[in-house]
Amino acid sequence: MEQLSRLGVKIFADGADFEGILALHKNPLIHGFTTNPSLMRKAGVEDYEDFARRLLAVVPDRPISLEVFADEPREMVRQAEAIASWGENVVVKIPVMNTRRVFTGPVIRQLSEAGVAINVTGVMTLEQVRRITHALALGTPAIVSVFAGRVADTGVDPVPLMAEAVRVLRERPRAELLWASPRELLNIFQADAIGCHIITVTHDLLAKLGLIGKDLEQYSLETVETFHRDAKAAGYSIDVGQARRPAELARRAIS
Repeated sequence: MEQLSRLGVKIFADGADFEGILALHKNPLIHGFTTNPSLMRKAGVEDYEDFARRLLAVVPDRPISLEVFADEPREMVRQAEAIASWGENVVVKIPVMNTRRVFTGPVIRQLSEAGVAINVTGVMTLEQVRRITHALALGTPAIVSVFAGRVADTGVDPVPLMAEAVRVLRERPRAELLWASPRELLNIFQADAIGCHIITVTHDLLAKLGLIGKDLEQYSLETVETFHRDAKAAGYSIDVGQARRPAELARRAIS
């Protein structure tokens, strides 16, 4: 935990498990929270606004990103303004494009110029980062969420992309780069090394924080013990009396 406390990158918890969020709110290492409609649906949330308001009532002291789900620009703005009114710590998530692949730059510009703190989400490319940067107002806080984990899923190393995104966003001093969809705890240290401002970490990945700094020799032993224990518990057996000599096995393989 000491290693994490020395990092410059801020950890935001990503999820929609209400009780899990309450527990994580007690952890000083967690600097904020993010969620989205998909996570909320998976968690069984039925009333979007009720869930969001209850969440804001119990977490008033850290930023919480809540997403619009409209697809038309005008309705995106209307939803964003409504969501922003729910609490001073709200950051409104705006998708980088709509379902027709239209860049939401005008929505980003309108809200940012109106002083609404936004989190532009679903970002995957440097060109998107550049366009978002140009749409952001200089004086309004903003987050740009680049889904580095999903980029990595395509076989592309996201680290150079994220490092360049940090450089691009320097044009907007109040904007922060967020490393989204991490796949492993190593990503926290990668994000920190390139100067990324925020990384979102899912609740299940946060449960592994205790592994950071773990002695690898001990971890190796625990792994072997697990394999041994599970084999015994399953009742597996091998008839060693029927085993052939190595030389005979070699001849059989060659033939």
